[in-house]
Amino acid sequence: MDKLAPMLIRRAAKKNYIAIVIDPIYKVITGDENSADQMSNFCNQFDKVCTELGVAVIYCHHHSKGSQGGKKSMDRASGSGVFARDPDALIDLIELETTEELMKQQENKAVCEACKQYLDAHFKWEDDLSLDDLCSSFQMLNYCKEKLDKWQMAALERNIEAAKAKVKAMTAWRIEGTLREFSKFEPQNLWFNYPIHVVDQSGVLGDIQPETDAPSWKRNFSKKKSPEEAKKERKESLETQYESLKSFNEDGKVSIKDLAEGMGTTEKTVRNRIKEHGGFWIDEGYVGKK
Repeated sequence: MDKLAPMLIRRAAKKNYIAIVIDPIYKVITGDENSADQMSNFCNQFDKVCTELGVAVIYCHHHSKGSQGGKKSMDRASGSGVFARDPDALIDLIELETTEELMKQQENKAVCEACKQYLDAHFKWEDDLSLDDLCSSFQMLNYCKEKLDKWQMAALERNIEAAKAKVKAMTAWRIEGTLREFSKFEPQNLWFNYPIHVVDQSGVLGDIQPETDAPSWKRNFSKKKSPEEAKKERKESLETQYESLKSFNEDGKVSIKDLAEGMGTTEKTVRNRIKEHGGFWIDEGYVGKK
């Protein structure tokens, strides 16, 4: 950096730049990254560029090895603590570990949006769906199957597969930071939906805690549901799906096959869950509440 700084100053003079970005700084580091004295001298070169050109210098640095969730944002940088004390504004980006349930919610939203977009573009559909229906991929797909011909449905299914693939590639992130002259800002949660980061407007990422240095077996253990929680979740899933199908079907009848398709499982599994629940009866392939 001691050689790069004079070159930057000469080339950027009279260009009226407002900022210079150096990404990443390990490619221009002079000295030992872990030496406070040497990194202080290194960072002084940024001050020189700022003073000579009247610009802001933005440099990008990386985290140290290992999980960073147990550290403050200013302590996550690799090398000397100088990198935490030198900047006027420190912005940190850390990945959040999502759950299977959360990603299923995102997939449901993506499928609903794909259905709405296709209907808006290719079909004059009526305002005959409730707000709940518009947020249910199961109901939206059933509506599309009823209204669209097989060629339109084939095109929609291609769009849906593309939407699902995009959701699978999405990752969750959190921006935290420290400002020298101003109060600390609230963390911002984002989805990285290639090629851009999008702010999480729903707030679903707010409760996720970044991964810590706890052993992997301990982290995985904390995610497991108790038998009681799992049983309760199965019961609620069955009840929700049953009520949804009952209100959607004109005759109010709900079959084992319908439940299996709606829950994304087999008919055998549905029968086992009905038996476990205890509040439903089965008669010739149809299900009802006791």
